[in-house]
This record gives sequence, C-alpha cells and structure tokens, in this order.
Amino acid sequence: MAVVPASYQRSLCWFRRDLRDFDHAALFHALQQSEQVLCVFVFDSTILAHLPCDDRRVSFIWQAVAELDQALRQQGSALCVVHGDAKTEIPRLAAHYQAQAVFCNRDDDPSAIARDGVVAQALAAQGCAFFDDKDHVIFERAELLTQAGKPFSVFTPYKNSWLKNITAELLQSYPVEHHRSALWQHPNVPPLPSVADLGFSACDFAVLHVKTGMSGGEQLWADFLPRMSLYKQARDFPAVKGVSYLSAHIRFGTVSIRQLARTAFERGGEGAEGWLNELIWRDFYQQILYHRPDVASGHSFKAEYQDLVFPGEEAHFVAWCEGRTGYPIVDAAMRQLQQVGWMHNRLRMITASFLVKDLLIDWRKGEAHFARWLLDYDLAANNGGWQWAASTGCDAQPYFRIFNPITQSQKFDPKGQFIRRYVPELAHLDDKAIHAPWQAKQLPLGFRLGRDYPHPIVDHAAQRLRALALFERG
Repeated sequence: MAVVPASYQRSLCWFRRDLRDFDHAALFHALQQSEQVLCVFVFDSTILAHLPCDDRRVSFIWQAVAELDQALRQQGSALCVVHGDAKTEIPRLAAHYQAQAVFCNRDDDPSAIARDGVVAQALAAQGCAFFDDKDHVIFERAELLTQAGKPFSVFTPYKNSWLKNITAELLQSYPVEHHRSALWQHPNVPPLPSVADLGFSACDFAVLHVKTGMSGGEQLWADFLPRMSLYKQARDFPAVKGVSYLSAHIRFGTVSIRQLARTAFERGGEGAEGWLNELIWRDFYQQILYHRPDVASGHSFKAEYQDLVFPGEEAHFVAWCEGRTGYPIVDAAMRQLQQVGWMHNRLRMITASFLVKDLLIDWRKGEAHFARWLLDYDLAANNGGWQWAASTGCDAQPYFRIFNPITQSQKFDPKGQFIRRYVPELAHLDDKAIHAPWQAKQLPLGFRLGRDYPHPIVDHAAQRLRALALFERG
C-alpha cells in the first residue's frame, strides 16, 4: 500500500479500470487521507479517437460509470465525468476543485504509464500530489522475481512463487465503507455525457444478455459461486455453462480481484484451484507487459520469431474474421465474437491456432481483430494469449503442437450444440457430420457444400506441414 505522508483538505480519486465503489485501493487511501474526496472519471478522447463508433466497450464502460455515479449519489456525493484528454483534464479538474492530491490505481499498459507520468508532472507543477496504488492484480511488476532477480518468463515457476508468497493480507479487502463520510457531499459536477455525446452508438446489452456495472458483476459472481467446484471439468466446453463470464467485469474493475481470488483460494478443491489458476495467469501476463512493454507494439517475446514472414492470404484472413473458413468450430467461434463481443477461452485458442498455423497469417492481425471486437479486451491477456498460440511468446505453445480444428471440435463440442447455435445452416447435420461436413458420406437432402456452407479454405494436414517448415526455418 502507498504511504501518504500528510492529510489533505480535498483530493480527487481518479477512476480508470476500477469502476466500483467498494474494496478499492485508491478510493480507500483518498478517503482515509482527505477531509473531502471528489471521485472523477475521464472518457479519454485520446483513446476514444481510435475506436469505431460502434465499439461496445464504450457502452459497457458508460453503463458502469452511470451505475457508479448513482451509487455515489445515494451516498450524497457524485461522480464528476468529463470527456477530453486525461493528461490535461485531470490537472484542470484538480485546479478547478482546488484539490491538493490525486489518487488512482496503477495500470501497466505502456500508454497508461506514460500518461500517468505526464499527469504527475503537471500536477506537481501546480503543487498537487499524485499517488497511485496496486489494485487490479494480486502481485504486480517486480513483486515476484526468480532467484536470479529477474522476471519470470515461464508460467509454472511463476505460479509456484505466487502460491508460496500469497498471504491473507494481500487478499484482504480495503474497507472503503468505514470512510465514506469523507466523500464530498453534493459537489457541483457537470451532467453525465451520453454515449451519443461521446460520438458512439449505444449498445443494447439486454439483447446480448450481457450484465453491466457493479450489479451485473455481483449477479454473475453469485451465479458462478455454486458452479465453481465444477469449473475444471466444465470449463473447456463452450456449449456448457462452465465458466464465470466475469472477464469484462474483471477487465473494467466492476468486481474486486481480491474478493475473487480470496474466495477461490479459501475454498480449495479442484474447481476453485483451476479457476484461481486463471487469475494467476492474468497476473503473469500483466507482469510480462510491465517488464516487456515492447510486446504492446507488435514485438515477439521470443526475438528469433520477430521477423518471421507469414505467407498467408488476405482473402483467408477475411474469411476467418467473418466465420467462413469451412471449419465449423472456427466459424462458430468467430461469429460468436462478432455477434456478442465475447469468445470462450477454448475457442480463443482454437481460432488463434487456426489463423497462425493453418492459414499461416501473422498473429498480430488476429490480435488486432480480437482487440476490435472483444468486450473484455485487455492488452496484456490478449497479447499473451496470441503469442502463446503463435509460439512466439513466453511459455508459449511449442510450434510443433498444432491444434487440429476437427478433433478439437469433436472433443469439446461433441454434439455440435455450440456450432448449431452460431452456424445455423449446419443445424440439421448429424452429430458426426457437423464437425467436418466435407468428410461426411451423406449430407441432408438439399444441402450442398459450396453453396449452403463453404468448402474448407485450406487442408489442415497440408497446412500443418507448411507451418512446421515455416517455424523450423525461423
């Protein structure tokens, strides 16, 4: 925890990827150290400028911000929400509201680190202090190192170190509720801008069955708790309700990572340990991003693959994006991504392997496509996952292990339930034919490959050999 040397008459608490009013490190310290705290959020124009107007994440964030504002209003305060460049807006708000300090939680995205450095300098120039805290991970940055004092680059030793060093204190909640009286009562703040005011189209999450804000995170968590014990055995089957569906809430901090990890750690058992393992993976990728910020700009973690030339075709990339590859499990997953902004983790591995190892297309193009459509997009996790699948990253899938999309489909969607949902033109195929229609001895009357559903755009066996040769050459 940050040690604040003095008390302040008025402070700002700057919310970013932590859109909740409970168990919040920066809010706790701001309330504890200040007579008055004004909570602020900036819809950062430097980020929004690069997003398409239909990006669902803006609506998801807006819903979370609106709920946070309502929660603060119920406590007599409010959330000050502005639209602009955070590098200038935060110092401006600090000056306008005569704040002596700004508190926030850290973000390991290289652009966020650079932004915070600029903000801290600007605040210092006007006599305002800047404090940041660890909040969205359990272990961060250089808290866990190898015996040689270097960052971990292999997951299992990192996980072992994580479990060896975890303490009850690290998983303890910040008791924000004990200090809420320091929230600035009835501040004069601007009205919350609408999604349209920000230049984006609103998303109807009810239609997508997506739950938003703190209340949505709480509902999903309550729903997952009775299922956690079954997580390990159910997690790989996309047609089964086996995962938590909390990824977007973890990403935007509408849930507390400490509460989630603490519950899994205390429960124990195969399911809880399996789910905790995923949270540890998340910490692992965040510390990789911190120590290797170059991966955020397209660099391979493994230098030997940095200049690997992928010979794949643009038409194949478009077919992959649109779910027209002729491989049903791949197409179903890619259509799910575009329709609802989410993809099951097993399917993320299958589709990524297919793009890189079957279509021989640069992993960076896939990474960018996922960044465009994933509601839970997180730079560290997305990059880590893609480099794992592409065999270019830390602790990566060895290049000679290549997912077979047909056997993956047969194993993890055996009755084709997931495929039928997202590739309805195949719904009337039997449980065997649906995984590889071109191999079926007989197809339903009136159904024709190439017309009703595409032929495979590549042959997996042939492409596997090409991928092996490509990576062997380096």
